[in-house]
Amino acid sequence: MSTYYLAVDIGASSGRHILGHLEDGMLKLEEIHRFENGMKRTPDGLCWDIPALFDEIRTGIKKCRELGKIPVSMGIDTWAVDYVLLDEQDQILGASYGYRDSRTEGMDQIVYGKIPEAELYGRTGIQKQIFNTIFQLEAVQQSHPEYLKKAKTFLMLPDYFHFLLTGVKRSEYTNATSTQLVHAVANDWDRELIGRLGLDGRMFLPLSQPGTTVGEFTEEIAREAGFSCRVVLPATHDTASAVMAVPCGGEDCLYISSGTWSLMGTENRAAICTEESRQRNFTNEGGYEYRYRYLKNIMGLWMIQSVRHELNDAYSFAELCEMADQCRDFPSRVNANDPAFLAPENMIGAVKEACRRTGQPVPETPGQLATVIYQSLADCYAETAEELEGLTGSHYKTIHIVGGGSNAGYLNRLTAERSGRRVLAGPAEATAIGNLLAQMIGAGEFSGLSEARACVARSFDLKTYEGGR
Repeated sequence: MSTYYLAVDIGASSGRHILGHLEDGMLKLEEIHRFENGMKRTPDGLCWDIPALFDEIRTGIKKCRELGKIPVSMGIDTWAVDYVLLDEQDQILGASYGYRDSRTEGMDQIVYGKIPEAELYGRTGIQKQIFNTIFQLEAVQQSHPEYLKKAKTFLMLPDYFHFLLTGVKRSEYTNATSTQLVHAVANDWDRELIGRLGLDGRMFLPLSQPGTTVGEFTEEIAREAGFSCRVVLPATHDTASAVMAVPCGGEDCLYISSGTWSLMGTENRAAICTEESRQRNFTNEGGYEYRYRYLKNIMGLWMIQSVRHELNDAYSFAELCEMADQCRDFPSRVNANDPAFLAPENMIGAVKEACRRTGQPVPETPGQLATVIYQSLADCYAETAEELEGLTGSHYKTIHIVGGGSNAGYLNRLTAERSGRRVLAGPAEATAIGNLLAQMIGAGEFSGLSEARACVARSFDLKTYEGGR
């Protein structure tokens, strides 16, 4: 009889429940529930519907009983930086803002008045993104200081969902590093920094590593689900889980966790917190067993997803790729990391304006828009690969693309051509796989991450694109 593990992987646009088990040494996956997600425009701003997300989590858990496939453990991963503040009755204080909300504008300068930008990077190793938790908390200090006075517990979103399932509060390490409040050498909350920011350090719980057991379902959840199981911390930052599933792994290849965002980097055993690294906006996010995910956030497929929606979803992604290829000689390019593309009212207008502002031909057709976006992303990947080689002193012959973007064959081919490197693509469900691996390593199914990655390599088909370098 198979031993099942359940990964709940919630991204910014959708979530899924995936059961995993080993069969003849191969990892087998079964998606049992999928649901939509997205920030909602409310009178407060762009927010997450936390109760609705937890309802979906419970719905997917119940499907395990319906299928007769009861997991021995489960874990939840989500995107980074977003959080909840809980009062002494464990009720959420204030709105559950999404990272694209504009309330953090200008908060960076207030934070830098308390701790200089270079010192902040030297301590945390985390790249500046205006939506980082450190700036979100400053926004609370400026607009609703009473929430921080009442707050007893700070939890990242997956930690909060684990708490709702078990009644036990734990803070997981990999996602905590995205707050820009964790010391890059000590691998723990930077209590001095937290104090200088005027925050109460008592609300930040001790950090736990992936593989740590949180607890069992509460009686209420077990009764509703029809069973109980252990809740085990995966790498709750979805990118940290995805990187666990990169088959080549280690420090000898580059990876791109490709989806709404593209996270491009490598694994290091020590953080790189130099001034050059800061100037180039690279980050040292925490990974499994205190590996560092040395990477750069790139806007990713968010741009083409938004354009597709603005075209009333009239074209499939495959059709957009075909049209982009037909327009490949259209010359205009944009900076994929321009903040103008973070949350524009209209992405098509933002792309056109960027071209107009830089004196380039303005794309008019869907094919021209698509080629500008895809070509610009490939250029950004190639440039980032060169930067990584310069900053790490290593040479990387291979870029391994995992996540939903591993199915974007057109972009993968462009990436190989522009970077001059071999590109390996797959698996698509890397985040859920990494979530499962953390649980399975903890349960003794694998001796460690190397063995788990070897299993991924033989369990899923990978596609190769040659770069001719």
